[in-house]
Amino acid sequence: MIYHILYLWHDDFSWLNVFRYISFRAIYATLTALVLTFVIGPWLIEKLKLLSIKQQIRNDGPANHLSKQGTPTMGGILIIFSVAVSTLLWGNLSVSYVWVALLVMIAFGAVGFIDDYRKLINRSSKGLAGRKRLALESAIALGVGFFLLGEGLPTTIALPFFKNLLPDLGIFYIFVVVFIIVGCANAVNLTDGLDGLAIGPIIICSLTYLLLAYFAGNYKLAGYLMVPFVSGAGELAVFCGALVGAGIGFLWFNTYPAQVFMGDVGSLSLGGALGVIAVMAKQEILLAIVGGVFVLEALSVILQVSWFKVFKGERFFRMAPIHHHFELGGWTEPKVIVRFWIVSIILALIAISTLKLR
Repeated sequence: MIYHILYLWHDDFSWLNVFRYISFRAIYATLTALVLTFVIGPWLIEKLKLLSIKQQIRNDGPANHLSKQGTPTMGGILIIFSVAVSTLLWGNLSVSYVWVALLVMIAFGAVGFIDDYRKLINRSSKGLAGRKRLALESAIALGVGFFLLGEGLPTTIALPFFKNLLPDLGIFYIFVVVFIIVGCANAVNLTDGLDGLAIGPIIICSLTYLLLAYFAGNYKLAGYLMVPFVSGAGELAVFCGALVGAGIGFLWFNTYPAQVFMGDVGSLSLGGALGVIAVMAKQEILLAIVGGVFVLEALSVILQVSWFKVFKGERFFRMAPIHHHFELGGWTEPKVIVRFWIVSIILALIAISTLKLR
């Protein structure tokens, strides 16, 4: 909105030319989202307390988590609001990819909101039934897939470490879109089990994809780095900047010991947004490296459930997702969180290095 209003006057005021640069707007989208989160955060936390929107801790989890009972939840609303406002202010709203990212974030947030709300009104409920939630998520992702193909998004897939290997999946690319978006949303949801554990890697992944989206949308840089060029994808850097800013702001309140949890409304919206950004930036497979922490968390649950069924009640991990395994192994909660952040940073650096290691 700021871009559309102020850039109109760039012929009369040359200094307004700065608004044409994605890098400038991405920085200020980050700062705007950060400030919004800092300003609104304390007010929202108090409102959540007054409305008794508080976390219910399962009895089958680690015993030390029982002290978290009653902590305000659904703080993901703060992230969604800050990201949306910041993106609308600083983004080029004539680019459809910006709207797709926003709408996916909001739509997955709505699914998470329903899930959280059901848990609140019925303390014994586990929320939205797994199959129903998966069906809703898949329907959203499927609609996004058809829209993106209609917009002319390439149906090729870039494979890390290979510069000339770009398999074209044609119409079957839609299944990749659904898998990436839904898979990422639920992997982030599984990771959100400790104070700040999920939001840390989200910030790191968003910052990484800020760069990747910028490269993909710049014809010269895309050619130099030999990555698929996607016209308009550069504007996703503004959205990613807003994610980084809102994430840092939320971490201020979510860091150990947390004053607020993001809830499913936060984890599903952020995961869905990250997944669709990876798709539109044409770095779908690279998400498995950048978001390796989320992949590890999801795989640990799959392995635990499979092992339990095959070996008749025997467990592979002490508890899944894997962050609980380390907790029960004697690591303190802050140690698990910070070490997972460190792993996330290392994986992000490896992912960026693949642009040249080909």
